[in-house]
Amino acid sequence: MKEYDVLIIGSGPAGQRGAVQAAQLGKRVAVFEKEPYIGGAGLQTGTIPSKTLRETALYLSGLRQRVVYGFQCVLGKNVQFQELIHRKDTVIQGQMEVIIDQFTRNDVEIIYGDACFEDAHTLVVKDAQGGAQRYRGDVILICVGSRPNRPAEVPFDMQSVYDSDTILKIDTIPDSLTIVGGGVIGCEYASIFSCLGTRVTLIEKRDSILNFADDEIVDSLSFWMRHSGVVLRLGEEMEKIEVERPGRVVTYLKSGKRVVSEKLLFTLGRNANTDGLNLEEVGVRLGKRGRIEVDSDYKTTAANIFAAGDVIGGPSLASTSLEQGRLAMCAALMEQCPIAGIPNLLPYGIYTIPEISMIGETEESLTEQGVPYEIGQTNFKEVARGQIIGDSYGMLKLLFHRETRKLLGVHIIGERATEIIHIGQAVMHFQGTIDYFVDTVFNYPTLSDAYKVAAFNGINRL
Repeated sequence: MKEYDVLIIGSGPAGQRGAVQAAQLGKRVAVFEKEPYIGGAGLQTGTIPSKTLRETALYLSGLRQRVVYGFQCVLGKNVQFQELIHRKDTVIQGQMEVIIDQFTRNDVEIIYGDACFEDAHTLVVKDAQGGAQRYRGDVILICVGSRPNRPAEVPFDMQSVYDSDTILKIDTIPDSLTIVGGGVIGCEYASIFSCLGTRVTLIEKRDSILNFADDEIVDSLSFWMRHSGVVLRLGEEMEKIEVERPGRVVTYLKSGKRVVSEKLLFTLGRNANTDGLNLEEVGVRLGKRGRIEVDSDYKTTAANIFAAGDVIGGPSLASTSLEQGRLAMCAALMEQCPIAGIPNLLPYGIYTIPEISMIGETEESLTEQGVPYEIGQTNFKEVARGQIIGDSYGMLKLLFHRETRKLLGVHIIGERATEIIHIGQAVMHFQGTIDYFVDTVFNYPTLSDAYKVAAFNGINRL
């Protein structure tokens, strides 16, 4: 049996950051990965491939150039889908090399094999040849991620009906696509395929998409999705899906409607990859869809076992998973974790077209809490940089306390929203007020200058 201080199951974002953090605290660390490659779903099947496709769609459609230069490229019908995302392999390979280099520099050992618990401190790991080896660790971190939910009644076949992993393996750009689910994944793919010229119908049983986001931002996104040709079927629930023949999928709704399309993408929910880990035997309690239940320190119901990333549930973003892995190891290995409370201020980045980013409270949550807040907002078309890049739809909204002027939330829709959100994030971390943006000089012309315009707008409301 080989012994380590820390054993980590899974090499996705949470596992990566957790391993490096543990190693930097002087611990001997081993990372187990059941796939023949590292990086997890975020690198191999989710975040990186889909964002590569998004950039390709924006480039080839000429969407960014239409307003400024009046240019539009029309994709030919014979364009192969895989040609559009060929660059993903280069990006994935580059990121894998970065991860391996980080592990090497921090003396983290990578072991390929399928791990399961023998007891609370021991893992049995089977390799590809069927051999087994036992490993013991004082602390174990579970970062096995999640997979798309695949209900038995949905006829997944990788020819007409897909999930968010298999959709990237389609051969040609479909003429029409039905997407079931108006969450982050559904909205991102609806935007991407619409940009590629596909007629998209999005079905969501709630009355709005992205129900966790600020209502005004969601309304703006809904407008632009409809403007780009996406049909939103809100408040509609799927009853059944039938593949009548290749190239014709019929989705029956409980309201009696039918939606016919060439292909269908099912994006309702994800399940944690906890099957086969033998967690019940070591006292780790599981919740809905196999997710591991953890406390504020990411500790499970077993004293020495921690979990982070998608396996514990939302928000299921690579950025949050990275931080969760780091915080879990700080809590497990340090007498006092110096960064408690930070997880409450993690940003969201949603790569729709236009993209959305947010941090902190929404108008709806502040109203529920009875907090006296005010808003300051500006449209990108009022900012010089917005005019230069032709972003006529972008908007930045600040939420702040009317009495203390403390910044409570930032919500952005538009070009580079996921980049400029971090200015607001920094101010919120040091408990800053809206006056910071008034008193700070931003480069000009930049989209960051929207913070100053929005701050003046808010102060004028007081």
